[in-house]
Amino acid sequence: MKNLSIDTQLRLLFLWQAALCLAALFGGLWVFFSAPWGALARYGVGLPLLLAGAAAGLSAWDIRQRRHRGRVLAIAVNYLGLLAAGVGALHVLGIFLGIDALAGTFGRGILWLLLALGALFIGGLGERLEYRPQLARRLQQGGRWMAALFGVIFLLRIGTLPALLWLLPRLLQPLPLGLLLAAALFGAALWLASRRPVANALHAGVLSDEAISGFLFLSPNLLGFLLFFAGPLIFSLYISFTDWDAFGTKNFVGLENYQKIIGLDLVALEAPDQAANTVIDVNRFSELARFNLLGRSYLLAATDKLFWISLRNTVQFVLMAVPLSVILALFLANLLNSNLPGMRVFRAMYFLPSVAAVVGIALIWQLLYNASIGYINYGITSAVNALNALFGTSLQDPAIRWLSSVDTALLSLVIMVVWQTVGFNTVLFLAGLTNIPTMLYEAATVDGAGKWAQFWNVTIPMLAPTTFFVVTTTTIQAMQLFDQVFILMNPPEGPNNATLTIVLYLYRSGFQNFRLGYGSAIAWILFALIFGVTLLQFQRQRSSQMEY
Repeated sequence: MKNLSIDTQLRLLFLWQAALCLAALFGGLWVFFSAPWGALARYGVGLPLLLAGAAAGLSAWDIRQRRHRGRVLAIAVNYLGLLAAGVGALHVLGIFLGIDALAGTFGRGILWLLLALGALFIGGLGERLEYRPQLARRLQQGGRWMAALFGVIFLLRIGTLPALLWLLPRLLQPLPLGLLLAAALFGAALWLASRRPVANALHAGVLSDEAISGFLFLSPNLLGFLLFFAGPLIFSLYISFTDWDAFGTKNFVGLENYQKIIGLDLVALEAPDQAANTVIDVNRFSELARFNLLGRSYLLAATDKLFWISLRNTVQFVLMAVPLSVILALFLANLLNSNLPGMRVFRAMYFLPSVAAVVGIALIWQLLYNASIGYINYGITSAVNALNALFGTSLQDPAIRWLSSVDTALLSLVIMVVWQTVGFNTVLFLAGLTNIPTMLYEAATVDGAGKWAQFWNVTIPMLAPTTFFVVTTTTIQAMQLFDQVFILMNPPEGPNNATLTIVLYLYRSGFQNFRLGYGSAIAWILFALIFGVTLLQFQRQRSSQMEY
């Protein structure tokens, strides 16, 4: 390839890109209009093929016109093609399952792997013996040979030889062979487009090559974002306009799911105890609440009563958990922001709940909240008995049923979540406190400001960015509450739906009742709520900064 003239190399690259254009467009059109795979295949396979075909065609045209954009598109298309063909070949050959199987036998060869690494380390020591070149050369060569020998023994011990014997016949099958050939062709075209002579012929500078290298290094993260975040996000938006049940066909219903979720009806009552079925269509609406306004009684009905209950519970949880988590974290951060002995130990102790497994935490709190044998009720009972014995009072043991009472179920969640998140917020506030210049406190002291005045006029304003981040992230986490309530409560929705949150209702609708279209609509409504709250906090933060 290097002996070919630059015109021949460009001609080969042009022909390959043109062939890719035709093949991708033909395949994309066939998938989009003829393949019996449904909408997921049309938009998940056909549309990317059509886009790749268009990019390959534009690349061929630009290469013909000696434009640098054609080289960039050629590198992008062939890089993606190499990844798709390579991963497809590995999947068809069963390499991923084979790696999973070899993981079970990895322990047999761990000793030989360590010996191979040790041999490489010994060989590396030879580079340090510059004053004895012969010994250095022997160490390097001996280390390489010993590492190769131990490496081969390691591969034999973990069972790679039977795996290779099983793999060889599969390589000759049409589909794996075709995918490997396609990967080789994509790789050759990628190498050709990346060469400096081709770049010079297409008027590409050094900065362009640096930009391409940067994007190639970022590509794993970018592709992971597109495949595992952006793609499912767009797909969930699409199915939120359908009645898909995860198995049957997707019937487009437009905004019907959203209308049913947020649908409300307010009607006036002739009497406060008037029956609901006399004023609303009970086949479409359910009574949500009754209230008096200006001497008149009203009934509020909803098409989806459970959604509004879950929204109420989520809002109540946010209003209780977020202020407690932030205020307690700010208080603890100020206490721990000192050089007293043992402060690092206390910082670690407060931070530990944030990194502990949610399942373990919820199970421990489930035992603590147990009405009969839990330590919380035991402590309350002991305190009541002690007060009655000391002061002669007749206080009654409340015997709180933390998880089974409507009045305390949500409060139990708040206490557990605040305990779990306050440590992480404390660390964030500590980081913000350490960045406040000490000269500000010294100047405030000279001006006669006390500790409270310094805290209110120096610490709070300087912590505004940190406070904004802590409040925003804590609010988002609180509005997405799911795993703690799912594990702690039994059933998860609690007594009389007292702990039914939006995410829990989303899970029930989509994955238990198989109403994925409806569940996706709930997810997007939750996204709109979180986005609105975050935007409101951002606006308040910007206005407060302007005031200061």
